[in-house]
Amino acid sequence: QLQLVESGGGLVQPGGSLRLSCAASGTTLNYYTIGWFRQAPGKEREGVSSISRDDGMTYYAESVKGRFTISRDNAKNTVYLQMNILQPEDTAVYYCKALRFGAAFWGQGTQVTVSS
Repeated sequence: QLQLVESGGGLVQPGGSLRLSCAASGTTLNYYTIGWFRQAPGKEREGVSSISRDDGMTYYAESVKGRFTISRDNAKNTVYLQMNILQPEDTAVYYCKALRFGAAFWGQGTQVTVSS
């Protein structure tokens, strides 16, 4: 059974950076397409970025394009989300999701707060 653990969240000032990690256990993460999602208070969960299992193709929401970068380190069984030029509207709980053949697994989330 795949288990995901996010880490790297915290409090950062506007314009700052954070790197989130999504570490997997139980199986090899490179078998899965991985997505990062976020949910702000009172809002629906939204997709932020993803990286496919087959060709490593990446996707970014328009709101984060040019600021966020998703990557995977198969040796560490971890997917990262590098977040730069953070803005208050990026404040949310960030979740990673692993998807393969219709089976989905979620992590518990990590809080990102952007505030001065």
